[in-house]
Amino acid sequence: MQPLGDGALRFVRPEGVPARVLLARLRAWPRVTDAVVTETHACITFDPAAPPDDPTLTMATWTSDAAEATARLVTVKARYDGPDLKEVAAKAGLSPDRVAELHAAGEYTVAMVGFLPGFAYLHGADARLHVSRRAPRTRVPAGAIGLAAGYTGVYPFASPGGWSLVASAVDFEPFSPAEGARLRLGDRVRFERVG
Repeated sequence: MQPLGDGALRFVRPEGVPARVLLARLRAWPRVTDAVVTETHACITFDPAAPPDDPTLTMATWTSDAAEATARLVTVKARYDGPDLKEVAAKAGLSPDRVAELHAAGEYTVAMVGFLPGFAYLHGADARLHVSRRAPRTRVPAGAIGLAAGYTGVYPFASPGGWSLVASAVDFEPFSPAEGARLRLGDRVRFERVG
């Protein structure tokens, strides 16, 4: 475990514990106020005056039950009209139409959620679509679908961003104040090509 200030601890994720299960169990751990799970690490936060017992001592024994481990399949309609679609195609040596086909053919997994509320990092992009981050834009529109570093994601709000924009989500709200993030850790996501 690595301390992050007085009220947080970071540690390597245990093998064999699904991300969704780990997040639920850490958030329910006594005296933990919140938890974050990424692909390789997890972090818990707590009141420095009342630190929790070390959860890493029992995490390897955590098994999932159906309620915690069940991943939903969410379909996002996508219009492949992004301003960087041709650039991504040129870098990959493909046509823009083939990039759209490959992107829509994949099934992605929510590896982590962050950057913005509701921004899900979706792992599982075809290797031909792995592009580096680009020079940041000052404004990416809400609903833009981007690619960067082997991930794809849907921008929940207009914001700055440095991903290559290949499509726009249609009738999909990644975040709502009433319900929070639409996509949760471990969910499976497919893009359905429209328009």
